[in-house]
Amino acid sequence: MLDFNRTPKRTDVPSLEQLDEAARALSSAPRAYLGGSRLGEECARKLQYEYLGGSLTMTAKLHNIFAAGHASEAAVAQLLKGVFDLRTEKANGHQFGFETAQGRIKGHIDGVICGGPEALGPYPYLWEAKAVGGKYFTALVKNGVRAERPVYAGQIATYQAYMQLTDNPALFSVANRDSGEIHFERVPFDPKLAQECTDRGVQVLQAVEAGETLPRPYASSDFYKCKFCDFQGECWAT
Repeated sequence: MLDFNRTPKRTDVPSLEQLDEAARALSSAPRAYLGGSRLGEECARKLQYEYLGGSLTMTAKLHNIFAAGHASEAAVAQLLKGVFDLRTEKANGHQFGFETAQGRIKGHIDGVICGGPEALGPYPYLWEAKAVGGKYFTALVKNGVRAERPVYAGQIATYQAYMQLTDNPALFSVANRDSGEIHFERVPFDPKLAQECTDRGVQVLQAVEAGETLPRPYASSDFYKCKFCDFQGECWAT
């Protein structure tokens, strides 16, 4: 007979350590290239660590955050396809993208809006999607992507440049993971920002080729951007 009054023990549920181990097993190998989505990162030294094989230590929490982001992107794409001629993949099922510097810099875009209502044109233009927590969503709505998320802005400018989608402002969508709200922002091409991002990528590649470590842009490990950096220990060890 089943005993529904039994009190579950702590050992009846998976441990956090077990879930983290499962998340690491599911995570993909570090990329062997510099991602175009990362070139808006102002710390070139951090980008160098990433390019040399450093990566986030995958956890169950991060796994869920990334999965939620992918699910949100797919859900927003479904909605937009009811309004636009939105193309998110090529005939072979792969994402649209680009590569440069002998494949050492690559990027994959969320989609291209090729047509739709006349009032929302002209076309085509880039579509990039993100999903963030409520606090960050509110800040993005209030201040815009360039002010609140420079890395996202750099990604958009870089993708516009390399995908030759510079004539018309990109459509940036951000979903609120807490409430389900969606906010849209049109982002004109910023050639200066695109050039800065490209130059930063070249700077990283040249430093790697020369066997040099790029200088830290911040004076102290106590600086808030350093405190939350995944490479803080390695960076400030010497």
